Amino acid sequence: MASLRDVRSPSGRLDARELERLYRLYNRPALRTSDPVEFAHRYREPLDREVAAIVASSLAFGAVKQIRTGVERALSTLGDSPAAFLDETPPRRLAALLRGFKHRWITGDDLAGLLGGVRSAMAAHGSLGELFRSRLDSSDRDAGSAAGLFAEEIRRRGGGFRRCLLPSPRDGSACKRLHLYLRWMIRKDEIDTGLWQGIPAALLLVPLDVHMHRAAWTLGLTRRRAADHATAREVTEGFRTFAPEDPVKYDFALAHEGMSGAAREGGRHA
Repeated sequence: MASLRDVRSPSGRLDARELERLYRLYNRPALRTSDPVEFAHRYREPLDREVAAIVASSLAFGAVKQIRTGVERALSTLGDSPAAFLDETPPRRLAALLRGFKHRWITGDDLAGLLGGVRSAMAAHGSLGELFRSRLDSSDRDAGSAAGLFAEEIRRRGGGFRRCLLPSPRDGSACKRLHLYLRWMIRKDEIDTGLWQGIPAALLLVPLDVHMHRAAWTLGLTRRRAADHATAREVTEGFRTFAPEDPVKYDFALAHEGMSGAAREGGRHA
């Protein structure tokens, strides 16, 4: 089996062939079930996928089993059509339905606030994809600025919830889960949905968490010790050398390869 050690050539440089080998090994539909991205594939309607995916990505921290339990519980409240449910349910009713929800330190009030912001943003823009598209500028070198504006509008419309549930890259953090959501929505392969067509995958930034930071360090893509937004940009630039039009192509494979050891010690996702 391929490993991070195999991705370095004897000269110490990244080996493009081994990156592709890892990609082929992990980017298979059967492995979606071990990742929160599976929730984005459960629904056929685009608006339902947007809502399910932002819930799943926002809660994608903690143990794998705990993530699945939290996301399942949240989505079960929203029924068969999460987008229609949000459109038809007044904010107070939504808050009441989620009152007993808990995912680590995220409460039902937090989740209701996020979903209230999502509901308002979708009503104003037609979809979350259109909100994000409207925040892109032709001069943007990556999705960082647009991601910040996207998150801040939803937070403003949500009327108050923990910022960590939907952080902004403009605050300096890596915003792993926000960039994970964008990867799911923009890229298209066996793992990612490609729902938001027409937005270049070249703009995406690596969803940087402890596993990806460790992998990037091992691969020599960064020597920055802080897993912040500047490091995410640096790591992305490193991958851009191998896949300029799709610099986060190897994210799923490397993250899951990096988690394999952690999984044996307790099944951590983030």
